[in-house]
Amino acid sequence: MKHKKTIASVAFILIGLGGLQAQESPTATGGEATGTGGTASYSVGQVVYTTATGTNGSVAQGVQHAYEIFTTGIKESELNISLSIFPNPTADNLTLQIQDYNNEKLSYQLFDMQGKLLNNGQVTAKQTQINTSSLPSATYFINVVNQENKQVQSFKIIKTQ
Repeated sequence: MKHKKTIASVAFILIGLGGLQAQESPTATGGEATGTGGTASYSVGQVVYTTATGTNGSVAQGVQHAYEIFTTGIKESELNISLSIFPNPTADNLTLQIQDYNNEKLSYQLFDMQGKLLNNGQVTAKQTQINTSSLPSATYFINVVNQENKQVQSFKIIKTQ
């Protein structure tokens, strides 16, 4: 009987200890922030969290809060123009056409598949001719950029003989 009580006690203790597991929370970083209102310890990467609410606000402990970054004071201008390029595929010349051309300061850049700049020039009218007769048969890219060198539109060009 004594032997059964010992086995039962050991089994009960092992089952009880098996259910006891400490939570492990690997954190990326942490520290302590001190200010005039008090001190707060923090860590980044906690799994469990609680919220403490008071008259001055609330604190969510252990939560990785999302944040947003806003850019202020910069005005980006978008060109409302329609660009097309033809003929594609081409043998000798390409025509870059801009509908409603309004003297925008645009230029084009001709690149090969490795990203090497082969040719560039200014866009000065509704239609701009781009000579491709000296290029071997391959696939090329033409980027149309504005005066700040920001890409307005890109075209994939196929050159034939």
